[in-house]
Amino acid sequence: MSRTNGGAMTTIYGIQYLRAVAALGVVVFHAAERTGHHFAIGAAGVDIFFVISGFIMWVISERKPMSPISFLRDRVQRIAPVYWLATAVMVLGGLAGLFPNLVLSPTHVVASLLFVPMASPSTGEVWPVLVQGWTLNYEMFFYAVFALTLLLPRSRRLLAITACFLLLVGLGFAIDSDNALLATYTRPIILEFVAGMIIAELWLRDRVPGSNAGMALVAIAISGFSALAVFRLPFDEFVLGPLAVMLVVGTLALESRGWFRPRGLPMLLGDASYSIYLWHTFAISVVVKICARAGVDLALSAFLAVVSGTALGVAAYLLLEKPLTRRLRSRIVPRPLRQAA
Repeated sequence: MSRTNGGAMTTIYGIQYLRAVAALGVVVFHAAERTGHHFAIGAAGVDIFFVISGFIMWVISERKPMSPISFLRDRVQRIAPVYWLATAVMVLGGLAGLFPNLVLSPTHVVASLLFVPMASPSTGEVWPVLVQGWTLNYEMFFYAVFALTLLLPRSRRLLAITACFLLLVGLGFAIDSDNALLATYTRPIILEFVAGMIIAELWLRDRVPGSNAGMALVAIAISGFSALAVFRLPFDEFVLGPLAVMLVVGTLALESRGWFRPRGLPMLLGDASYSIYLWHTFAISVVVKICARAGVDLALSAFLAVVSGTALGVAAYLLLEKPLTRRLRSRIVPRPLRQAA
């Protein structure tokens, strides 16, 4: 993630670190779930991702004015191809009998590929074929609404999207419906995108707190996440959302005071966070099954699952996501502009 500073681009290292932490949290969550351990709080990585997503989209729109079509095209080519590949692997694996609990239907597969929420024939839950892709349904919806607001003057965009999402959440409280679209897009979790945008506006105006306040916010957020994990307290977006917001704001406060420096592994994990999120469950499933047959201790099995899931995600980033994204963008950007860049 980069920021314009006096015409030059500087990387926001703290955001990269948070992306890495969020991705690893989800990996540990799934590894623990498959090995009989408890780390449900790792699912909070999704809330952190949503706040960061709102932040990044607002900063990008400030840095590089674009039309709704160009914005959506950029987002689709960034998100969709790798997701479609991972979904294709799930479908092919299901047809080959590798995923015995996976029930496939043409309608559900198409809905999954088009980011349309639909109840899974496997579980009845509103999940796509690749289960973790449920978050992408929210992301793409956010992108679509955000793209529409680009038609408005900048001064009205934040207010417009905030009012829209608040209206949807209010509708969700007022209407109890089993409709997959309504149930998905009226959840309060969508307000985490709005929170990220508000944080970005404050960041762009240099109105983030000082380092002392930043340390306090990070400490409160980490303490909150830790308490939920240690005492196994119930949580939802009403709890995780504010904690994620405090963590992002605190990190940015420390970032603005020069607390973060580029480190190889954390930066790589941040860059690869999307691929880690998409691909890690494949490695976890294989490793857990092998360890179970070999009689490996559950704790070691969980550790190996985390390492393999993360490694597969990084490999997918380096071998698939990065070259694919570069190739797609090179086909869209004119050659003279690419050379100038």
